[in-house]
Amino acid sequence: MKIAYVSYEVSPFAKAGGLADVAGALPKYIKNAGEDIYVVMPFHKNIENNFNTSKFQLVKTGLIPDSHTHKSPFSVYKSYLEGSSVAIYFIKTNTLYDSKNIYDEENIFLKTSYFCDSVLKTIKECEPDTNVINVNDWHTSLIPVYLKTNYFQDNILKKIATILTIHNIGYQGLFNPEVLNQAGLPNYLFNINALEYYGKVNILKGGILFSNIINTVSPTYAKEIQSEEYGYGLEGILKVRSEDLFGVLNGIDYSIYDPIKDPHIFYPIESYKDKLKNKTSLQEYLGLVKDENITLISFIGRLFEQKGIDLISKIIDLLLLTDIQFVLLGTGDKKYEEYFATLTKIYPKKVSINITFDVDLAQKIYAGSDIFLMPSKYEPCGLGQMYSMRYGTVPVVRYTGGLKDTVSEYNPKDKKGTGFGFYEYQEANLLYTLMKAVYFHQKKKDDWTNIFENCMKEDFSYEKTAKKYIEL
Repeated sequence: MKIAYVSYEVSPFAKAGGLADVAGALPKYIKNAGEDIYVVMPFHKNIENNFNTSKFQLVKTGLIPDSHTHKSPFSVYKSYLEGSSVAIYFIKTNTLYDSKNIYDEENIFLKTSYFCDSVLKTIKECEPDTNVINVNDWHTSLIPVYLKTNYFQDNILKKIATILTIHNIGYQGLFNPEVLNQAGLPNYLFNINALEYYGKVNILKGGILFSNIINTVSPTYAKEIQSEEYGYGLEGILKVRSEDLFGVLNGIDYSIYDPIKDPHIFYPIESYKDKLKNKTSLQEYLGLVKDENITLISFIGRLFEQKGIDLISKIIDLLLLTDIQFVLLGTGDKKYEEYFATLTKIYPKKVSINITFDVDLAQKIYAGSDIFLMPSKYEPCGLGQMYSMRYGTVPVVRYTGGLKDTVSEYNPKDKKGTGFGFYEYQEANLLYTLMKAVYFHQKKKDDWTNIFENCMKEDFSYEKTAKKYIEL
């Protein structure tokens, strides 16, 4: 097969969340498994600012999308994913993709719809023997819509099959009906059996209805999004298409997240002693009391309620009365940024609050923490719990979505399990589960070493993920 993997963000070129990590890693493993795959993304302004783009190859220039009303020409540049032979095509215009935040709300429909139509033009011009397009989230969901409407008789494009991967159904792309004209799409799409959704155009709904197959990023999330609680209004059409809906668990790139070779961490981790050396080094690095017996709890992620940050904020004062330390890394909702920042004044030797995005520090935290906190309200897959286990850090999670699929409750009787979790989204449940984990860390050292070893043995490599994608 020749596969086009289309994403609005791809690591390391442009990253806002976990999608970029998947888009930067999964295609490499699909290629290693023997398939012909390439990636397409916009040429965002920050790529020029952060990378030596003089090495990018100019492939085509002066192209104009066939349907879209925005007729500015675009150029196609080519490079390769890090350490691989997977080609990545960048679609560049002089008028779009120029904001610092790649998901900047201003003109976001114009930017994403133009990108979708330009991808299809790029495929026709550069990779006309493409068989399958894997689109990701709403930002690329107009591609299957274009294929089944404007291009269903196109000699090259009509034979291409599509897979939509939903990374987070909470983001759907809702716009006023007139955007269909801007995209050059037929007005008949504005009806309840197509893109219409409570008087708006819903782009993700279009992707779900017009793709050959729908996939999401964990088996549990594939079931959850067919329910009212998790479907965000799209559960009905997902049930209709349930026979075409699959859940393939994301992986992590073991060549980058490697506890032996990771250049970011203080010491390679081969044993629990190495883990403790990373812990005391992290405590020193962050200005915390240096003591391997204190339980070091960490949170890395966006400070939004989806990630359970509201639950953490309700129990943190109680938690800090006990013999623990707390490290936070992330940005998000201003009220949470400000709230957690105040904790450093009250508990200067017990907390380290880092309101920033810092890959180097993130790796040090994954390697140096005892417990990694992920009490998400919903979690399509989650990567943080996989990263933490890779470095022998024990996850405390809410059992939802991919967290339920990747973390198993530790049982001291049979010594199996990789962490601790709860089901009902309540702060009391989080506090109870955390205190249980702290008890095991401080009082049951043999059990804790078992959990550490169980975590280190887990296999979340992309080889397994790639095989399942190839099957789809």
